[in-house]
This record gives sequence, C-alpha cells and structure tokens, in this order.
Amino acid sequence: MASFTKSFKNTGYLQSSVNLLLFFMSWGIWWSFFQLWLKKDIAEGGLGFTNTQVGTVYSMNSLATLILMFLYGTFQDKLGYKRTIQIFIAAISALVGPFVIFVYEPLLHSNFMFGAVLGAIVLSAGFMAGVGLLEALAERFSRLYNFEYGQARMWGSFGYAIVALMAGFLFTIDPKINFWLGSAMGLLNLLIVVFWKAPAPEGKDSAEQVVEEATTPSIGEMVGLLKMPALWLVIVIVFFTWTFYTVFDQQMFPDFYTGLFDSKEAGERTYGVLNSVQVFCEAAMMGVVPIIMRKIGVRNTLLCGFAVMTLRILGCAVFADPIVISFVKMFHALEVPLCILPVMRYFTLHFNPAMSATLYMVGFQIASQLGNVVLSPVLGALNDSQGYRFTFFVISAVVACSAVFAFFTLKKDDQQVLGDPFIRETRKPKVEAPSDITAPVAPSVPATPEDPTETK
Repeated sequence: MASFTKSFKNTGYLQSSVNLLLFFMSWGIWWSFFQLWLKKDIAEGGLGFTNTQVGTVYSMNSLATLILMFLYGTFQDKLGYKRTIQIFIAAISALVGPFVIFVYEPLLHSNFMFGAVLGAIVLSAGFMAGVGLLEALAERFSRLYNFEYGQARMWGSFGYAIVALMAGFLFTIDPKINFWLGSAMGLLNLLIVVFWKAPAPEGKDSAEQVVEEATTPSIGEMVGLLKMPALWLVIVIVFFTWTFYTVFDQQMFPDFYTGLFDSKEAGERTYGVLNSVQVFCEAAMMGVVPIIMRKIGVRNTLLCGFAVMTLRILGCAVFADPIVISFVKMFHALEVPLCILPVMRYFTLHFNPAMSATLYMVGFQIASQLGNVVLSPVLGALNDSQGYRFTFFVISAVVACSAVFAFFTLKKDDQQVLGDPFIRETRKPKVEAPSDITAPVAPSVPATPEDPTETK
C-alpha cells in the first residue's frame, strides 16, 4: 500500500495512468456496444446489419489492426520514449464522434465495402491497434521511471468501467451520444498528452536517454524476431487461447447475453451495468495481480489466466440462466489481468527488453487479432449451424488443450533469461544461462532503473 501511495509522487506514473484512463474512457463508451450498434434496427439508431455484414466489419477491423500493430511497434521501438505516435492516437480518438456519424455510418449504407475498409483503418489506428502501443509504451515508461506497470494499467480498466456504467443507458436513448462522448474524452486526452511534459527520471540525464534511443535495434533485427522459435511458441499459445476467447467475448457473448432477457432493451441496460461492475473488478485485479505474480511467478500466473478463461467459456456453455451467466461473466475480471500482465513480463524476461514494444505487438496483440480474421468466419458458421452452446463447448475445449500445451512448453522464470530477471519474493534468485540462444544479436542497452519484482 505504501508503494502504491508513493507512486502518486512519480510523474511518469501519473502521466501513464491518466493517459490510459482517458484513452479507455474514450474507447469504452462506444466500443462495448459496437457489435450491438451494428445489429440494432435503423429505427432505433443502429445500422440494422446482418450477421454476415457484422462479421465482415470485424474482419476488416482486425486485418487493419494486424498491419498497424506491427507498424506501430516497429516505429515506436525506433522512437524510444518519444510520444509522437501517442499524440497521433489521441488525435484520432478526439475525432471519433464526427467520423462515425458524418463519414463512417453514411458510407456503410451507401458503399458498404469502402466504408468498412475506411472505418477499419481509422478505428484501428486510433483504438484497436492503439491500445497495444499505449500499453507497451506504458510498460517501457514503468522501467524508465521505476513504477509498477500493472498499477498504471489498472487506471485504464477503471476508466473503461466508469463509462461502461453509463454506456448501456445512453445506448438505449441514442447510440450517437456514446460516440460524441468518446470524442470529448479523446480531446481531453490529446490536450494532456501534448501539454504535459514529464521531467527526466532520477539517475538518467537527457544524454543517456539519447544513447538508449540510438541503440534501439534496427528494423532488420526486429524482422529477425520472426526467426525465433521461442517467439513462435508464444504466438501459437496466444492464438489458441486468447484469440478464441476474443471471438467468444466480443462477437458472441453480447448478443448471447442480451438474448437471455425478455426484451433487448432490458438486456442492453443490464449488460451495461454488468460490464461496468466487471471492469471495476478488473481494474482492482490489475493492482492485485502484480502481487500474485511476485508470489507464484510469471509462468504460473499466466497458466492461472488460461484456467480462468476455460471456466468462463465452459460456464456459458453449461448454464442458460441470466443470473448464473452474469456471475460467470465476472470471471473476465480475473482472466484479463492474469493474461495481459504476465505475457508482457514474459517477453521482458526471456527476450531483449529493448524490443519489448515489437515483441508485445507481434507475440500477443497481432497474434490475437489473427483470431478475428481467421477464426471469426469459421466459428460464426459453426454458431449458425449448431448454436451457441455447442460452439462454446468447442471453444472451451480448444482453450483447455492449449493451456495444457502451455504448461509443458512455456519456459520457467529462471530458464533462458535474456532480459530483466524476475525474482519471487518467496525464493532466492536462481538464473540459468541460456543453453541455446536463437535470438538475433541486438546492440547493448544502457542500464535503466530496475526493480527485480516489477510486473511484465
């Protein structure tokens, strides 16, 4: 608790926390109901799309996100600590309302494919691809300014929870209100990012920071990451766990849940409240999981996340009562921090930390987006032919098998440590020298303020 209170005196922590708070508020106010907005009747303020059209929109979004994530990660690793891309993302979030209402929605009605492509580029650049970049950048600042990344990321979940509480009620009035409020919070975030300058961290002058940015690996070395078997192992595990779960949670669960109620309006309002409560709990867990990780380790924490993920999907397959499903939905509050935080820390533990942004983009965010591009049509067709229950059983089985595979293949915390060592509070440090280093050789990186118990 003392360390958490001390964080409020850390300017780097405050900047990262406020940025994540406002970004997730600008995104969550409309994104949590995006799928329902696409399907909602035109007379009620929606677009009235079919399931096929909704699937096409999500596929386009994911494809654009896939490309932009790699570009964002590559350029940010070259920019180091500069906020150029962060400002660009904030500018797009400030314009989301006018874009959706005056450009995106009319184009989707008049020229569906062109509108879907243009919307995918803009929304992905500002939000779906932007979130991975901002999370990776915040993690980098956590090492520079010596604060817990998980505690800063917690404020992003807290912001999402605040807007989710009101989003359901506003959505039933007029979905356009959600987009306008997204712009308002995006504008506030843009002003803060542009005008709030952070001082140099203790123990590092400007010259040292310039040297660190200059020694960031080249684009060729970043492309060389794809030649690493260890990275491909992570990609495969993420693909068959988080990606399947993403399709389930974003494209199936909202319609499944609201369909359990007597009316869609009652389901939408209840979903908004439940979503808010769930994200509030998720925000709290973002602060708790780093403590858990220090006790049981990075690998074990990630495996716990996979177990919770399986139980969440399986619960929706077994039960059909809205009260029980609401309880099962709360598992999401545990699953997200139990996966996101240890995945990032796994990269900085077993890979070169100087390439952390690209590693996170390629190994987690981009791999997860492949699920929306590749799996959405397949699972959608399975759902059309067999229904939600059978589809959920299949998804939970795939995730469970992948979790078992991860148990036998993921490196332990003291094996092949190529980055920042991780030391549990309950055990003495023990680090094995890597026996077979297949990673591309990267330039040396000057030492940064380091906490051996840092998350991610």
